[in-house]
Amino acid sequence: MEKKRVAVPLVCHGHSRPVVDLSYSPVTPDGFFLISASKDSTPMLRNGETGDWVGTFEGHKGAVWSCCLDTNALRAASGSADFTALPVVLILFSSPILSLGQDTNFLLTGGVEKVLRIYDLNRPDAPPREVDKSPGSIRTVAWLHSDQTILSSCTDLGGVRLWDVRTGSIERTLETKSPVTSAEVSQDGRYITTADGFSVKFWDANHFGLVKSYDMPCTVESASLEPKYGVKFVAGGEDMWLRVFDFHTGEEIACNKGHHGPVHCVRFSPGGETYASGSEDGTIRIWQTGSLTHEDNNEAMTTNGSIGKVKVNYDHCDQIEIYNISTSELIY
Repeated sequence: MEKKRVAVPLVCHGHSRPVVDLSYSPVTPDGFFLISASKDSTPMLRNGETGDWVGTFEGHKGAVWSCCLDTNALRAASGSADFTALPVVLILFSSPILSLGQDTNFLLTGGVEKVLRIYDLNRPDAPPREVDKSPGSIRTVAWLHSDQTILSSCTDLGGVRLWDVRTGSIERTLETKSPVTSAEVSQDGRYITTADGFSVKFWDANHFGLVKSYDMPCTVESASLEPKYGVKFVAGGEDMWLRVFDFHTGEEIACNKGHHGPVHCVRFSPGGETYASGSEDGTIRIWQTGSLTHEDNNEAMTTNGSIGKVKVNYDHCDQIEIYNISTSELIY
């Protein structure tokens, strides 16, 4: 029986509970990095290319729901259910959802208090600036337009709200039927990618019109647009699979299996060569970008995080095939 080619991920262990958020840094002189948030209360930093563990941040006492890195990958911030946001400079803030601004001096937070707060990291003793109260508990936050606009979504309300930082008020709402569980601003600033219910939508980030909307085969938790060419996007959700779609047509290009629980977050690397997924199973998987399909229950064995040859274990045959992880090509 002819076998299908398999997209082989790097499998990154370390978290003991579900991985709920991922964030890549831009490319720096030292490469790029990946930070993960987990319900085990310990954010982890990894080499974004190889998946190698760099370090673990300790200090939170509750589940960590959000994490991000600044543009130079010199500072990280994490938000927890213990109602603190903990940058590596050890300044405490309230709220579990957060985002660092492009100039890295401002930290935006939100949470169940329904309040958006902006902290000046150069003035750690100064009180935060509070924006008008959100209509619901805050699920996601992000900066837009060189930190002049804030976008946020609510846990129990549909739509993405756009706030003018100068006035502190809602200027516009991007309407969705279901609550938005993921909102991403594209690397070039052109699109806002949202996931809500069974839908992934793309919005013009300057004029805020709906550009494209695609129905998904399951409830999606997260979606990410490939940053280099913008020709494909990836989505993951409750069925545990990672699906890659053509941005222009919505056609499914690939379906990659491997997680043993729902996918909570997915993000493309800054160059678009790979994307990372975090799951209820407590693992992070880094996948090569490509049109490979995975149509059976085969899985990649755990790697040590290094680039090179990896093994693939087949459940339905008694042979092992060796793939090159850089190209996903069968070696023998």
